Amino acid sequence: MITIFLADDHPVVRDGLRAILETQPDFAVIGEAGDGAETVKQTKALRPNVLLLDLEMPEMDGVEALRHIREAAPDTRVLVFTAYDSDERILAAVQTGAQGYLLKGAPRDQVFDAIRVVHGGGSLLQPAVASKLLKQVQSGTDRTASRPGILTSREVEVLRLLAQGQANKQIAARLGISERTVKFHVSAIFRKLDATNRTEAVTIAAQRGLIKL
Repeated sequence: MITIFLADDHPVVRDGLRAILETQPDFAVIGEAGDGAETVKQTKALRPNVLLLDLEMPEMDGVEALRHIREAAPDTRVLVFTAYDSDERILAAVQTGAQGYLLKGAPRDQVFDAIRVVHGGGSLLQPAVASKLLKQVQSGTDRTASRPGILTSREVEVLRLLAQGQANKQIAARLGISERTVKFHVSAIFRKLDATNRTEAVTIAAQRGLIKL
């Protein structure tokens, strides 16, 4: 069972999400909040598997709430679910640790899939969101260009599977290596690409032409 917490300042949106998500036998919505501060408090207390987080909320915006959640509940996977698709907001959310970024208006099946991918240890960006993030990275490539890093052929293989949203366990099975070895490769990829999480690593790699999104 995947436990889910909903963070959105519109009660109607939360009600609609709850009704849709609870049609899935493997989903359980265990709480909700209408502002950033309450989201941090409840996420810390309930420790949901996945947090659906809007970025525009009172008391504390989504990005700031995400910073606190990464410290208070590091095992909770965060899927940003918002109407805001500006380059700056996307980049800020990804750099802060969001595992996925989905725009409101996405088909319900896409929302279901996104929750399962993020819960499984993968990362996910809609194509439209990925292109915006890639554009933002390209507009400020000083740090990425000055630290090119040289990936091994195995690291590139791992990176391609990361881009598909696969978790460490899946990558290990696909490549016939141990999960511990996969973690070693992922850490090396982060270091060489100067990335802080999977989504940022995939975006930087795509910008450099190492992989295709």
